[in-house]
Amino acid sequence: MDVSLTLYAEHEFNASTFTSRVITSTMSDLHSAITGAIGALKGPLHGGANERVMGVLQEVGSPAEAEPWVRNALASKVRIMGFGHRVYKKGDPRAVYLKTLCRQLAEESGQQDLEEVADVIETIVQDEKGLPPNLDWPSARLYHYLGLEVELYTPLFVLSRVVGWSAHAIEQLDHNRLIRPRSKYVGPGPRAWVPIEQR
Repeated sequence: MDVSLTLYAEHEFNASTFTSRVITSTMSDLHSAITGAIGALKGPLHGGANERVMGVLQEVGSPAEAEPWVRNALASKVRIMGFGHRVYKKGDPRAVYLKTLCRQLAEESGQQDLEEVADVIETIVQDEKGLPPNLDWPSARLYHYLGLEVELYTPLFVLSRVVGWSAHAIEQLDHNRLIRPRSKYVGPGPRAWVPIEQR
């Protein structure tokens, strides 16, 4: 659990961390920065991925079903959560480290079948799509082996990430400047106005 919380605590300018820094840069309070970050993390493309990973593993059920399931999912273009990362294109080192702990806990708890299911899916997704697992892939199993309910997975992510968000807020305040990105318009160019009766 300690390793998991440490690995999830901070990861540069992901959506929730950026949100917390933008809010902090306005000189709002820390509570608002953390609340805003939680709102960003609540989105299904950011937080909750390890919950959906556990759903996949439970749906597959057994090692014998793993290959047919994953090949069918890939053929149907189903997005399998827990793979690929915007930063770690060649593999998430956090996932590699946590996988070793998963194996240990699987043996201790007598749940090697789940590790087999995960290994089959992981191998095929990497071979077929070139997508290595990210931290959410092993963390779902780790929490399962620890006996935690799936509904606790995302709150644990938030719990650990509060440390990182707070550190970013402190860093922002040390040399604060309002974060105000520019946007570049790339739509149609100027058009002549046509009176309504001529349209």
